[in-house]
Amino acid sequence: MFVVCDCLLQVITICFAVGTIFIPIGLFSLQVSQSVLEIVDRYDVECVPPSFRSNKLEYIKDSSIPKNCSRYLQVNKHMKAPIYIYYQLDNYYQNHRRYVKSRSDKQLLYGLKYNYTGSCSPEDANNGLPIVPCGLIAWSLFNDTYSFFHGADALKVNRKNIAWESDRNHKFGKHVYPFNFQNGSLIGGALLDPAIPLSDQEDLIVWMRTAALPSFHKLYGRIEEDLHADEILEVKILNNYNTYSFGGRKKLVLSTSSWLGGHNNFIGIAYISIGSSFIFIALVFMLLHVKNPRPYGDTTNISWTWTGISS
Repeated sequence: MFVVCDCLLQVITICFAVGTIFIPIGLFSLQVSQSVLEIVDRYDVECVPPSFRSNKLEYIKDSSIPKNCSRYLQVNKHMKAPIYIYYQLDNYYQNHRRYVKSRSDKQLLYGLKYNYTGSCSPEDANNGLPIVPCGLIAWSLFNDTYSFFHGADALKVNRKNIAWESDRNHKFGKHVYPFNFQNGSLIGGALLDPAIPLSDQEDLIVWMRTAALPSFHKLYGRIEEDLHADEILEVKILNNYNTYSFGGRKKLVLSTSSWLGGHNNFIGIAYISIGSSFIFIALVFMLLHVKNPRPYGDTTNISWTWTGISS
């Protein structure tokens, strides 16, 4: 008997199968993401003295004004160590084309042995001497600092191994030291210790991995002891970084982690959306198939005569 395969039914079956697999994965990913605990505190406004809140730019540019600030964070639920400390910046376009290009990967690896730094303009040289590390990304290095306290007791913050190991070992030279950095009249951000090689300056390494979106957070350190429910943390902040000139926002984030990483609903929502789309497509195809069923092949004109080979 001759049977023509109906491929539409196979497509419907595959779409249903993908949908029924993806949606549970998405729901499970959302559940895991929701289990991550976060404390988020925006401090860029509250850390400005009331007399300067109408002119925040004057405050941040005046070095004679103290930039110290204290914030108090309440721990609502038990947070199991390690607890990751991030700084979050909003409305900050690290993905701008000119900003991303203003660096020299070879100089970061080889230092003054690599002479061409034209891509780093306008932060390629100062007073006729090259700048290491050059470029706008390094020049604008984040320089707010955080210290944590339980009452009078300081909480230790581990700031080692916050950068990718591959970056430390293969992208930043172990014998490359900062040179002529932030020596111009216009200071962009943090200073670097000229006695420490770039491969050990992990704040710089974290910052140099530019973000794709205008809202991002970067790892600052880790608290390696549990925080208990209803505890109050005092955070002493040095509010140095200028986000006021472009309307940026600064937030401090404390977060636990899961096997999927930090708090991120994107993966779960993406799986649910894709799964739902496949099921919707399957339903549409099914309705079309029921309304206008695809005919099978007509076998009436097929010849079944078989001529054997003479022995």
